[in-house]
Amino acid sequence: MEQRLGSILILVDAKDDVAKMNAIISDYSQLIIGRQGISMRDKNKSIISLVLEGTTDELGALSGKLGKLKGIRVKSIVTKNN
Repeated sequence: MEQRLGSILILVDAKDDVAKMNAIISDYSQLIIGRQGISMRDKNKSIISLVLEGTTDELGALSGKLGKLKGIRVKSIVTKNN
């Protein structure tokens, strides 16, 4: 399958499933090119940005698993890797 570049923006509203989120991200660490975390302490939220390279299926699986977690919102984009 063709490799794609992608980005996932994760907004952490609640700390309920943060341990599960980190475990999922670790499971997909082979896809991660870069990771940035920003704490918005005044709003009690955090933002994590992931830059990834993998197949559409791999990127979709990661995004889907993260999106099922309580207190976590996810947006993703995928583009061709040319």
